[in-house]
Amino acid sequence: MKRSRRGGRRPQHAGGGGSHNNNGGGNAHNPNRTFDSNGPEVKIRGSATNIYEKYLQLARDANSSGDRVMAENYLQHAEHYFRIMAAQAQAQAQFQQQQAAARQANGQGDQPATPQPPGQSTPSFSLAEGEEEGEEEAAE
Repeated sequence: MKRSRRGGRRPQHAGGGGSHNNNGGGNAHNPNRTFDSNGPEVKIRGSATNIYEKYLQLARDANSSGDRVMAENYLQHAEHYFRIMAAQAQAQAQFQQQQAAARQANGQGDQPATPQPPGQSTPSFSLAEGEEEGEEEAAE
């Protein structure tokens, strides 16, 4: 007799609930974490940065082929991964501050601190980069 595998894989962490927030997990600032994105018409796997860049490219391609609705959809997916990257950068900065405070508490405060990564710039979720039609209409 075969056993049913209802529900697929079980969560590996205690607490269940399906929550993916990793506030106290210690690896929230891992920039190499792999994500699976099931976007429209495409499945992308990689780091948040790779997925973000892929969705931006897909949005440019959709826009150049005239599908503005799909381009906007890809931009919304890109924005989601941009927010993930910003959260990772914030967690990394907080981690570095905690490490610097721990070094100072241990009497190692005279060592140079590791440089802070530059802050994330604001996202540019615009389709205007390759849009020549809008420029021509504005010129008329």
